[in-house]
Amino acid sequence: MPATTKIRPRALVRASGGPRYAVALAVDALGTGLLRPFLLLYGVTVLRLSAPLTGTAMTVGVVAGLVCMPALGRWLDRGARSAAVAASMLVRVAGTALLLAAPTGNVWLFATAALFLGIGNQAWPAAHAALVATVSHGRERDAALAAGRALRNAGLGVGALIATACLAGGTPALQALAAVTGLSYIAAAALAWSVRVHADPAADSTREKDDEPATGMRALLAANVIYVFCLNVPEIALPLVLVTQLHASPVWSAGIFVANTVLVVTLQVPITVLLSRYSRRTVLALAGVVLTVSYLGFLVAASLDRTWAAPAIAAVSVLCTLGEIIYAGSATALVTALAPAHVLGRTLARFQLSTGFGLAVSPAVITALAPLGSAALWGSLATATLLSASAVAH
Repeated sequence: MPATTKIRPRALVRASGGPRYAVALAVDALGTGLLRPFLLLYGVTVLRLSAPLTGTAMTVGVVAGLVCMPALGRWLDRGARSAAVAASMLVRVAGTALLLAAPTGNVWLFATAALFLGIGNQAWPAAHAALVATVSHGRERDAALAAGRALRNAGLGVGALIATACLAGGTPALQALAAVTGLSYIAAAALAWSVRVHADPAADSTREKDDEPATGMRALLAANVIYVFCLNVPEIALPLVLVTQLHASPVWSAGIFVANTVLVVTLQVPITVLLSRYSRRTVLALAGVVLTVSYLGFLVAASLDRTWAAPAIAAVSVLCTLGEIIYAGSATALVTALAPAHVLGRTLARFQLSTGFGLAVSPAVITALAPLGSAALWGSLATATLLSASAVAH
């Protein structure tokens, strides 16, 4: 069993792409946090579109963004790194510009804006992972990927808090948020571009000894579709259960979401480094087991008296967040380690496709299962996640 990796903060910043790139990630995340949680509200409040029409346009944008992933994979395999990251930011500038230009009632411009925002949001994770994989290696790369996620969650959280404070300003405030978001994307793209990282497509990398050959990549990608449901549990499943079924105060849902963000920001890197003594595949399987136990915990908590159900669900949500942290710290790292260098971009693009697909279908699945009862919701999630963990382990 290898020893736990020790990485100094300065080395971690260097492995993540350098100080300028870290600032670019922070600025980009801050801008995204300003607008993304309130995009639906922008369509309804500013453009006076109906909620169903706005939601449909946003869904189409996410799906269309996934369609662009194969092209991104081929571009990455030709060596693009910082250019691809900058492009994922610039395409979202076009989206925010269209939001500002859209007249009241124009669903087509809103849908096009959602398309560009969707393309940028879907392209960024693969481009970022490819860049980190180029400037760092081994367990240092894993920690750098974890640090990038923690930094992004922090930026998203701060941006969302600022936006929430501005919502009292109504339509002018939302338009100002969109404008500031666009400017932040421009600044982030300029910083990312200035890093000037490019890969040599002909170069090959050494595969870590603790990882198996990429024979099970399809099973891994299929399992990832189920694993990624955990990301929507704090945002969709728990508020749905707490507010509509247990009739608990919305404060519980808000508290769980804030706690989730704080735990991810503070624990993502330490837990990823702590678990670096084990193989990535083992850690990813462990994440599935932890998530399964948390889903069963939600099942038990939801059956308690209303006085105790909400506090119990909040307590179990901490375990679910730990499972999410373990998953996020190992999944991309495993895919990056298993992928041959000459197809790293296409492999990461397929991984993002599986992630995006899981995120796209999970709200519909969760909202369809929840009315059938706690056993249907949490039992189904627990069973599917445990099967996925078993597939990853083998």
